[in-house]
Amino acid sequence: MGQPVEREWGERDSGGVAHSELPPGQRVQRGWPVTHYGPVPKFRSERWEFRVFGATADGEKHCWNHEEFTALPYASVTGDLHCVTKFSMLGAEWGGIPARTIVEIAPPAAAVTHVMVWAEYGFSSNLRLADFADERAIFATHKDGELLTAEHGFPLRLVVPHLYAWKGPKWVRGVEYMTADRRGFWEERGYHNVGDPWKEQRYSYQEGPEDGPEL
Repeated sequence: MGQPVEREWGERDSGGVAHSELPPGQRVQRGWPVTHYGPVPKFRSERWEFRVFGATADGEKHCWNHEEFTALPYASVTGDLHCVTKFSMLGAEWGGIPARTIVEIAPPAAAVTHVMVWAEYGFSSNLRLADFADERAIFATHKDGELLTAEHGFPLRLVVPHLYAWKGPKWVRGVEYMTADRRGFWEERGYHNVGDPWKEQRYSYQEGPEDGPEL
């Protein structure tokens, strides 16, 4: 969400959505709890590879090893982290490779509408292409100037500040471009297909017909 913005309750943003400083149902978190499903993977730089595949504009798969990927242009964004378990960490500085940089150097085909972000152990999360390419979305390697710890996603985690945090997986290994939506790991298990915290889109039973494919 960028820097926390002080608003009066009910004040509307440029998109017409009424916001407070926190999304509804959230509480401010002063630390950074470790939350994940399954074990923490061991990082082996010689085996690590980041892939962009699926419906790419040139029909090819694009790959970077760890040294090549971390040599891509580094940027930082300030953004909040909203966990579906109802804590929000406000105003963190995330450093890494902007997601839109990947879109620019390995562009999707014209028909692409969604991406699947793949992580270790086959974990996945689907996003609309517009959310993935948002100016605040970043493949983070650092938080507040320090390298991520393994428990928090080292060597790479996606951060999408305007969506719930499960939409930004830890231990990311690649991106699949898709011409139709497909549910990811948590979306198949009852989480909302879009995950907008300002609309409290937590669970699949809250979905409308336009929010995603049928379970």
